[in-house]
Amino acid sequence: MPPTRQPTARQTPSEPTAQAPQRTTTLRQRLAELRGPSVAPHPLDARALAALAANPGCKRRALLDGAGVDKGVLAEALGSPAPFGQSQFAFMRGNAFEAKVKADGGTELLRLLYEHLGGGSPAPAGDALLPDLGAAGPEGRAARTALALREATAAGCWALLDHPMLALEVAGSPAYLEPDAVVVHPDGRWTVVEIKSFPMIDASADAAKVGAAARQAAVYVLALERVAAVTEGAEVGHRALLVCPKDFSNLPTASVVDVRKQRAVTRRQLTRLTRVEDIAEALPEGTTFDPACSPQELESAVSSVTAAYAPECLAACELAFHCRARSRAEGAVESLGRSVRGELGGLTTVAGVLAAAAGKEGDPADPTVAALRRAAALRAEALESAAVLRAEAPEGAAVCR
Repeated sequence: MPPTRQPTARQTPSEPTAQAPQRTTTLRQRLAELRGPSVAPHPLDARALAALAANPGCKRRALLDGAGVDKGVLAEALGSPAPFGQSQFAFMRGNAFEAKVKADGGTELLRLLYEHLGGGSPAPAGDALLPDLGAAGPEGRAARTALALREATAAGCWALLDHPMLALEVAGSPAYLEPDAVVVHPDGRWTVVEIKSFPMIDASADAAKVGAAARQAAVYVLALERVAAVTEGAEVGHRALLVCPKDFSNLPTASVVDVRKQRAVTRRQLTRLTRVEDIAEALPEGTTFDPACSPQELESAVSSVTAAYAPECLAACELAFHCRARSRAEGAVESLGRSVRGELGGLTTVAGVLAAAAGKEGDPADPTVAALRRAAALRAEALESAAVLRAEAPEGAAVCR
């Protein structure tokens, strides 16, 4: 009888499943070390996630957001605070308006939604479902939200989910998002509702603010699609409902925002993000972003992760002022804007650009170098002409400059 072969570790089918939780725990421990042993993780909201998707090449922001580092606190510790955040008055006004919209079981909100996106469904009456979404921790709330969405879809009636919790994987790390509301239609459609305190005057609002709201709604749509994929009869609508104060009053009005373009762009950008664990593995041993460390230690830790600064970051990232100062100190052309950076080709520093324009460096056959030298020649010619005009002008006469 041939000897019985003992199964090797490679032949055991259950071993990879047993090792998966250990890897997750290790990653969580590593991210906790990056935050600091006594620092709670800072939640990643849809606004920050939309900004992250707009700059997928920035490993610094991907790591800090994935690890739950509060970039505002970190910027203050580095000596480059950013003037972000709503005033207390604006915050209270927004909360009061949202409470008004959702009063009486969301009657007004459901009326606005039916008026703009009702479709062929019957009008919502007073029997709309208002599921309780309370649970322990973001994971528990996300699971409870998914269950409520499935139950409401199976019931085939109107349901209003107030501040549900949605989960979305970002760079290999889960992010928990909390939209203002999600409405389930009787036909199984799910609609994202964004409630904003900026006014809608003559049925139109500020284009920049509407665009920001659309990008946030697109993030929620992506998160809902993960739940809808495992829910029979569910479909996520790609048109969100934007609710704002009407004109100069506190009365709510609404408009429909198509987020298909924002959804496609955000989804494509999120897939380009480098996984958080890959970035963390490349860091020097002992790297931490604990705000209790000295500014020198934090500067070293932040500098160990590459950034992709652009002037657009100033409106979306708390570390933008710190990154701008470092970019200017290094003479990087990124500080001039993405469009300028794209036009300069292989020239990466301002000093290199000036040297190429002056004819000291660069290949004359390079179209970028040739264009810079042509521009420098035109500038010199214009300055020379202006100098001649000033010299020939009568004393005291005005000369155009």
